[in-house]
Amino acid sequence: MIPRLYHAALFALYQTTVAVGLCMLPLAVAMKQVGLTLPVHRLITSAERVYETHAPAE
Repeated sequence: MIPRLYHAALFALYQTTVAVGLCMLPLAVAMKQVGLTLPVHRLITSAERVYETHAPAE
């Protein structure tokens, strides 16, 4: 039961980071025009790596 709950929480965290990244897209485009970048890709990549590392074997 606990591993399934843990996996579900990791999945929710990953999906949340993807949603936050999509919501920040207009801000990222505006900042890119100024010459700055948002490191949101690092957050998404990190969450994806943790999710895939702890994914149950199917």
